[in-house]
Amino acid sequence: MSSELLDALSLMVKEKGISEDVIIEAIEAALISAYKRNFNQAQNVRVDLNMETGTFRVFARKEVVEEVFDPRLEISVAEARQINPNYQENDVLEMEVTPKDFGRIAAQTAKQVVTQRVREAERGVIYSEYIDREEDIMTGIVQRIDSKFIYVSLGKIEALLPVGEQMPNESYKPHDRIKVYITKVEKTTKGPQIFVSRTHPGLLKRLFELEVPEIYDGTVEIKSVAREAGDRSKISVHCHNPEVDPVGACVGPKGQRVQTIVNELKGEKIDIVRWSSDPVEFVANALSPSKVLEVIVNEEEKATTVVVPDYQLSLAIGKRGQNARLAAKLTSWKIDIKSESEAEEQGIYPSLTLSSEKEDEESDDFRD
Repeated sequence: MSSELLDALSLMVKEKGISEDVIIEAIEAALISAYKRNFNQAQNVRVDLNMETGTFRVFARKEVVEEVFDPRLEISVAEARQINPNYQENDVLEMEVTPKDFGRIAAQTAKQVVTQRVREAERGVIYSEYIDREEDIMTGIVQRIDSKFIYVSLGKIEALLPVGEQMPNESYKPHDRIKVYITKVEKTTKGPQIFVSRTHPGLLKRLFELEVPEIYDGTVEIKSVAREAGDRSKISVHCHNPEVDPVGACVGPKGQRVQTIVNELKGEKIDIVRWSSDPVEFVANALSPSKVLEVIVNEEEKATTVVVPDYQLSLAIGKRGQNARLAAKLTSWKIDIKSESEAEEQGIYPSLTLSSEKEDEESDDFRD
């Protein structure tokens, strides 16, 4: 084996972190296979690889028996004792059978094994690195585009951005820098394969973590995200510290924080609402920017009926029902929106609670 190959082996042990024993074992296994294939030998053999000198030796292993049935695998006790008188039945005798021109074949085989092991090691390192980045955000550079994917360079590997994960309001060109959300890392025969998204709700969540220090350090918590990528999103936030305004923290001074995210998402509108454990308050907040008069809750069906002023009905429902749909996703409650006049006609507004509150207010006024 050449000194260059020995140097390459040593380098691989240091740089790739592969055990030298693993490499030697792989090379020896490959040499045994090469010996049997090239010299039409079917006997049991062992290859001894000397890493210091770079030499190979092949030994045939035969079992010592009284009666020989297969001379390729067995040797009689009498023949074995001619070599060494100490051999006994069931011992294993080794005889060197290294062919004269085996060095060339061995070096070639060893080189192939080393190359393969390097490739496997590199794939393993890349997989280990990126499997930990699943559900995380990375900045990549668009490399090329075809009918199925956009290929995004993440440094050591190209990620796949499928058509269904591309934002409808975006156009992509080679060399564009974009932030992507890693949805899946797969181990394949050709190495790791990474799938990324620009439409996943997780992208919006990670962008807020990047831009809002209070979210990153855990002061403000993102409770839920509802997103129709490229058009509009809603995000609910909560803070246990009453002195911190979670919505204000996300908006930032003069709206700078949220505007940075809007720019990254090419103008996608983002509603930031305050989360509440009370479904009445949470649903009312989620229907922002519309004004809500009352929320009637049906706990059994996890449904709500929301009453809004007549002039705000279209705003509450939103374009093609988008506002109501996103609010329902954000809260996980069914939402049925009714105008004030329609609710009065059906006798559900004002509700008994509101009526009693109104009567109490009127009686207070009368006493005054």
